[in-house]
Amino acid sequence: MPQHALLAYELVRSLGGRRVLDGVSLTASPGHRIGLVGENGVGKSTLLRLLAGVDAPDAGSVSRPDGLGFLHQEMPFDAGSTIAVVLDEALREAREDLSELERLGEELARVPEGERCHQELLSAYGRRLEQAQDRESWDADRRAALVLDGLGLGAFGHDRPLGSLSGGQRGRLALAALLVRRPPALLLDEPTNHLDDGAAAFLEEQLRGLPGAVVLASHDRAFLDAVCTDVIDLDPAVDGPVRYGGDYSAYLVEKRAERERWERRYAEEQQELEELRHSAGVTARRVAPDRGPRDNEKMGYGHRAGRVQSQVSRRVRNATRRLEGLERAQVAEPPRPLRFAAWELAAQAEDSPCPLVSLEGVRVAGRLVLDELEVAAADRLLVTGGNGAGKSTLLAVLAGRLSAEGEVRRRPGLTVGLLTQDTVFERLDRTVRDTYELSVGPERAEKVPLGSLGLLHERDLDKAVGHLSVGQRRRLALALLVARPPHLLLLDEPTNHLSPRLCDELEEALGTDGPGAIVVASHDRWLRRRWQGRELHLEPDHG
Repeated sequence: MPQHALLAYELVRSLGGRRVLDGVSLTASPGHRIGLVGENGVGKSTLLRLLAGVDAPDAGSVSRPDGLGFLHQEMPFDAGSTIAVVLDEALREAREDLSELERLGEELARVPEGERCHQELLSAYGRRLEQAQDRESWDADRRAALVLDGLGLGAFGHDRPLGSLSGGQRGRLALAALLVRRPPALLLDEPTNHLDDGAAAFLEEQLRGLPGAVVLASHDRAFLDAVCTDVIDLDPAVDGPVRYGGDYSAYLVEKRAERERWERRYAEEQQELEELRHSAGVTARRVAPDRGPRDNEKMGYGHRAGRVQSQVSRRVRNATRRLEGLERAQVAEPPRPLRFAAWELAAQAEDSPCPLVSLEGVRVAGRLVLDELEVAAADRLLVTGGNGAGKSTLLAVLAGRLSAEGEVRRRPGLTVGLLTQDTVFERLDRTVRDTYELSVGPERAEKVPLGSLGLLHERDLDKAVGHLSVGQRRRLALALLVARPPHLLLLDEPTNHLSPRLCDELEEALGTDGPGAIVVASHDRWLRRRWQGRELHLEPDHG
């Protein structure tokens, strides 16, 4: 089966009265792995849904290979279906390949070479053989076992019902089914959100080995760096979305240079426009002030005055033509990017030799075992560990939201803020601005305006919370915490669903010395490689 490119032409899509995508075109050829990056809300998930055919564009067209795979489609199975049923469906095409090859082979053996249908059978056999080779159909069952194991599902019985799996486990099973299928084109939206280091590295290896096209949206900078052959930035640019060749690190270098070129070009054009407006408005009187002729000039004064007026008129006409042309073609002003600007992430607690929180002999059955931990007043602690090691459980215990066996001591008057992985707001119909003001109070909202934190654009503040992207809701939840900084700030996977740029800026803020204590639980490899504070590695509780 020859691999076909995934093509999109001039896609336009409006949501909630706002044009999210405006004339986006894309070519994803076999063997290319394209990463989509940009601020939350610029249309990464929207573009993937259009490419997959889940949503229809308002204008434009998509040409996609048959059998395209899309991760964020709900698996078409009810809660009572088992892992075995999902795997059987994932293996169906490979098994059909082998069955059809066997049938065509038997037909070829029966039909003499001289008959007309022999060549037709031979051609059909060749096409099916090529398709089976692309899918590696002979190796499909072994690959299924390998993929399940690589994504941390190998120990699960195949008779286990889907309803007994967590959301993260179902996500990994959906991803496993796609990798087993080896579709001719693959679309992935935040595929590493529920993967630990080993599973993420396994996914990277699998994607690099796929013959078809891959288009993915991800906040995971280490993943983008390891997988991508190209990066498309959907943030505003001079000529629309820009495609950069290379991995994420190469994109960062070129992106900075491109932004500098844009800012320089805009500044130069604005200066030229100002000069041209001045020139076009200059009169002959200002260039050659009216003055009477001197006695010795009276004979030639009229001739020289006319020549000066002609020169001035020509200059004015030239400046006016240049001004009109430049005003039509001038580059737009570079939009001011969001810049995370929280005054402080956590607040200083009163001086005391006692830690903010201390744990001793803490256990949550089946979820967390921890002999001891102290969090000091200005601590910077990174909590790591594989899926199921208890990172989120530990944060919930520190926050006082979950009871545990053992001893948990908190300093009196301690204030705690927790950013959970699942951002939930009770009133989705309430605007962002009203949600913020009601949460932090009008006095605090006036002192620390939401727009000043650099987490949401001014244009989004009057949107209903329900119309925000997942990443924008995470930004709002973070804003509610840092607008009134707690003594102890707990962040559970804070870079999930955030744009790479904001992740960089948040990391920088986390890494600086400052008041208060911050505890971060993260599987983000990019963040962990750059962490400068303490680390605590948790192991799963098998007791």
